[in-house]
Amino acid sequence: MIDKIIQIAKEAGSVIREGFGKNFSVEFKTNELNLVTEIDKESEKLIINFIRKNFPKHSILAEESGKLNEGSEYVWVIDPLDGTTNFAHGLPIFSVSIGVQKNNRTIAGTVYDVMRDIIYAAEINSGAFEGSEKIFISKEENLGRSLLVTGFPYNIRENPESALEKFTAFTLRARGIRRLGSAAIDFCYTAKGVFEGFWEVHLHPWDICAGKLILEEAGGKVTGFDGNPVDIFSKKILASNGLIHQQMIDVLKVN
Repeated sequence: MIDKIIQIAKEAGSVIREGFGKNFSVEFKTNELNLVTEIDKESEKLIINFIRKNFPKHSILAEESGKLNEGSEYVWVIDPLDGTTNFAHGLPIFSVSIGVQKNNRTIAGTVYDVMRDIIYAAEINSGAFEGSEKIFISKEENLGRSLLVTGFPYNIRENPESALEKFTAFTLRARGIRRLGSAAIDFCYTAKGVFEGFWEVHLHPWDICAGKLILEEAGGKVTGFDGNPVDIFSKKILASNGLIHQQMIDVLKVN
């Protein structure tokens, strides 16, 4: 199945790459910060058609289309273009994220870093890969020497979960903070040891599904802000190399 997921992720990525920097329509979803383009929709349509052809009985949960063909033990969780704001502004950091769950457990996932033409992939209990190379989390144990990554929700102007205060607190404790604009890529870069930790609020299942598996298969840890287990529907995500996890929880507790 992982080969099929990689195949369609790359096909969708080709559609996105072809549309990058061109004229395309942009619409607003919940507010002026939450964009969707015709390329998002084109990418999603391509992926859904592929699933319907190759796995016609499987269910689908997609960012733009919602739930489709419910009832199967298999669910494809799709973000056809993770990083739409970057894409719309000509910033070449965005991805295609596809995870597959069986009975509510993610068994395979792929994140395609479109403009770098890099596939991140994992199957449960089989390790995580960047292309053909196995990847592993960073071995850094000190938050003060760690590079972290985060993102802000589309309602950041309401400052949900004191997101701005948490950002400030980590800025004062870590070596540095980055904000790339694609949660799926954030998970993968943490999985390969670029970042030691990642936190964000108000993510969606399609932001989390594939990336969470890839990070865990690389040896990382994903929980809520309190350290408790999470699923793809959780709204507060803390991901790390595991070694700085408790230090990050301690910062989140008081901010």
